[in-house]
Amino acid sequence: MEQLFNRKYIIQGLFIVVAIILLAKLFYIQIVSDKAFVAAESNVLKKKFKYPARGAILDRNMRVIVQNEPVYDLMVIPNEVKSFDTVALANALEISIEEVRKSMRKAKLKSNYQATPFAKQISVQSYARLQEIMYRFPGFSTQDRTIRHYPDSVGGQLFGYVKEVSQDDIEKSEGYYRSGDYIGKSGLERS
Repeated sequence: MEQLFNRKYIIQGLFIVVAIILLAKLFYIQIVSDKAFVAAESNVLKKKFKYPARGAILDRNMRVIVQNEPVYDLMVIPNEVKSFDTVALANALEISIEEVRKSMRKAKLKSNYQATPFAKQISVQSYARLQEIMYRFPGFSTQDRTIRHYPDSVGGQLFGYVKEVSQDDIEKSEGYYRSGDYIGKSGLERS
C-alpha cells in the first residue's frame, strides 16, 4: 500500500515538474523573447504599400512641365512561389533567365514571407503581357506607382530629380522611409 502511495506522489511530482517547465517556456516566449512574436507576425501579416503620386508642375501657360508616368513593380513572396516557368516570366519581363534566377535569390535573402521587389519599373507593355499569364505564377503580384517624367529635356536639370532612398536616408528618416521608396534628391523635387 505504501508503495502505491509513493508512486502516486512520484507521478504527481513529475506532472508538476513538466507543468512548471512548460509554463516557464511559455513565459519566456511570451514575455522575455519577442523573436517568436516577430517571426509569427511576418508569417501572418502581409503589408502592401500604396505609393502616392507627386503633383504635376505647370508653367504660367498651363503647360505640363513635370508629370507622373505609371510604372509597375513585380513583387514576390518567396514562400508562396511554387515551381514556375522561368522562360515565360523572363519573356514577359523582357529579361534573361539568369536575371530571373538572380532576382529570386535576392528576394529569398530579404524575406521568405514578405512581398519583396522582384522587378522594378516594368513598362506598361510588359505589365500587360504579364497580366495575361499572372495566374501561372502564384506568389507573384504587381504594385503600381508613378515616376517623374519631364516632357522637355531640360526639366530634370531645372526641377531636380527623384531617386531611390539610400541606406543613409533610411537611417536619417527614423523609420519613415524603407528600402525601395523614392525621395526628391535635388531642386524642387527635394523640397
